[in-house]
Amino acid sequence: MSNRLRHLTTLENLPRETIERLLDKANSLRDQSAHGTRKLDILAGRTVLNLFFEPSTRTRTSFELAARRMGADVINFDIALSSSSKGEELFDTLHTLEAMHLDAIIVRHKVSGTPEELVKHAMSGVSVVNAGDGNRAHPTQGLLDALTIRNHHPDFRKLKVAICGDVRHSRVARSDVHVLTAMGAKDVRIVGPSRLLPTEGEFKGVTLHEDFDEAIQGVDVVIMLRLQKERMASTDLPDEAAYFERYGLDTRRLARAAKGALVMHPGPINRGIEIAPEVADGAQSRILEQVGNGVFVRMAVLCEVMGR
Repeated sequence: MSNRLRHLTTLENLPRETIERLLDKANSLRDQSAHGTRKLDILAGRTVLNLFFEPSTRTRTSFELAARRMGADVINFDIALSSSSKGEELFDTLHTLEAMHLDAIIVRHKVSGTPEELVKHAMSGVSVVNAGDGNRAHPTQGLLDALTIRNHHPDFRKLKVAICGDVRHSRVARSDVHVLTAMGAKDVRIVGPSRLLPTEGEFKGVTLHEDFDEAIQGVDVVIMLRLQKERMASTDLPDEAAYFERYGLDTRRLARAAKGALVMHPGPINRGIEIAPEVADGAQSRILEQVGNGVFVRMAVLCEVMGR
C-alpha cells in the first residue's frame, strides 16, 4: 500500500479515502477475528509499546487487546516507575525505547502536540499513534465514533449531528468534528455553555448553540461529552444539577431528536450530570458498541502503520 500512513497523530486534513479505508479494514478485521474471538497472526513478531503519561485504563486496554489479537507483543510502560518521572527528558526516553527495536509507540500525553514532536525526533522506523494529546486530538476515538455511526447511517451527507458538553477542552470533540466533516456531514451542531464552547471560527462548517433543546431538534446522532467537574466553575451554572437541567440528555430531551437517534459518549460517563442512566442504558444507546468498535478500529490503525 504505497499511500499508507506511517503515523497517526490527528484526523485533521486526513483524506476521506484514507478514513474509509481504515473503517473498511476495521469491519474486515471484525469478521476475520470472528468478533474478536479468533486470534490473528497479522502482526506476529512485531512489538507495540503503550506509552501513557496520563492514566486511561479504557484506551490503553483497547490498544493492548487490538495488538494482542493480531499476534503482536505488547509492553506497557509504567511512567510512575520510570526515569521520566525523575526528570528524564521525553526525547531521551524515546531514543532509549527505540533502541529496544519497537515497531509502534502508542502515546498519550497531557501536552498538546507531543505525538508530533515524537514523530519529528524519532530516529528509527518506529510508528507513532496518538492516544490523546492535551485538548487537541484523539484520532482513534474519532474513527471509532465514525465507524459506529457509519454502521447505522452509511451516508454522512444526510446526517444531522449534535455534540454537547465541554467542547472547548475536548480532544474527542475536535477529532469527531474533523472526521464528520471529512466524511461529508453538512449539519454538525456544537452545544454547551458559552464558556465551554470553542472560539468562533475554530471549526469550519459547524454551528454553535447554547440552547440544547433547540440544537437537538431532529438530529440523527447525539454525542455527549464528559464534563470534568473542575470545569464547572468556569460556567455560569452553580452546580451539577443545574448543568444537567440545561445540558443533560434525558428521555424528554432525546424525544426532540429524530426517531431512533443514536446516543453516543466516549466514556467514562457521569450519570446524572451529562446523561441520564435510562438514556445511557436505553435502546438508542450505542455506548457499548463504541467500546467494541474501538478495538477493531485500533487493530486497523496498527495494521496500517505497521504494515509491511
